[in-house]
Amino acid sequence: MAWMADRVTERTNPALLWPEVKSILLFGMAYTPDFDPLEILQKSDCGAISSYARSRDYHDVIKGKLKSLARFMLDSVTNPNSAAHEGDVAPHGVKVFVDTAPVMEKSLAAAAGLGWQGKHTVLVSRAHGNWLFLGAIYTTLALPKDAPTSDHCGTCTRCLSICPTDAFPKPYQLDATRCIAYLTIEHKGPIDRALRPKIGNRIFGCDDCLAVCPWNRFAKATREIKLKARPEFLEPLLADLVRVDDTAFRALFAGTPVKRTGRDRFVRNVLIAIGNSGDATLAEEAQNLLQDPSPLVRGAAIWALSRLLPFATFAELRASYRASENDSDVLEEWDAPQE
Repeated sequence: MAWMADRVTERTNPALLWPEVKSILLFGMAYTPDFDPLEILQKSDCGAISSYARSRDYHDVIKGKLKSLARFMLDSVTNPNSAAHEGDVAPHGVKVFVDTAPVMEKSLAAAAGLGWQGKHTVLVSRAHGNWLFLGAIYTTLALPKDAPTSDHCGTCTRCLSICPTDAFPKPYQLDATRCIAYLTIEHKGPIDRALRPKIGNRIFGCDDCLAVCPWNRFAKATREIKLKARPEFLEPLLADLVRVDDTAFRALFAGTPVKRTGRDRFVRNVLIAIGNSGDATLAEEAQNLLQDPSPLVRGAAIWALSRLLPFATFAELRASYRASENDSDVLEEWDAPQE
């Protein structure tokens, strides 16, 4: 995630992103699911998609709302008849950001009083739990400051304890290289073999640390219809997902955050879930992808087969594959010890 370091100075100093900014307004929109996101983890034949990605892309939903609000703000300021800003007709500007610019939304939201950054590094609200999308409006208007909210995590460490890959070296610190959300969404290459078994059937993101936060007991399910989970993403079968080509992938996930990951990385994730399923009937699905154009997919297919097939069967398949295909990109997967 080098893109975060590339513009770190702008993240830590908003004036470098926009010198004219005088105030920053932070907004949170709840996407609280109306189901238990951890239940799907017990269904090894299905893929677990993070709650935020089972619906319309939040960037589109929130940015549209913030743009409307920003226009309302400017209209109110430039309207001579506005009771709140009577006589203030000076030109003002706004910029809207939703997770697409060097903006430290969580730190700014904490400073604005929306909540605090929990031990899992995600913003937590006493009223809405931690299922929150964040957006920001930068403006040249000089507005009064809100008071920050104090930390209310107390001695609770549920979010740290539940992490399958031990991605939290200590409270309030996340090691992205071990985080399942990073590995299944941002990471472009093969996933560390030591971490693959811990991923389980999570094929896009991970909700574990979010789902166990006690402050969620005050949260209400989202009222925004565009953020409601699509039925086909609640319990999608691995056998169906692993068969998608690029065209089918784009059609299935159109308008959702999953689409940005791309078909190859997504199928890599599905194959890891298949390898973790313990279901030998899915071995055929993995074997069908040994000739896939993507080395990333081929490598994941080999790993899945190494987990599902008996040692002798896998050894025969390995010998046959090498005899017919000299694929240097995935030889390392063939040569790795069978788990």
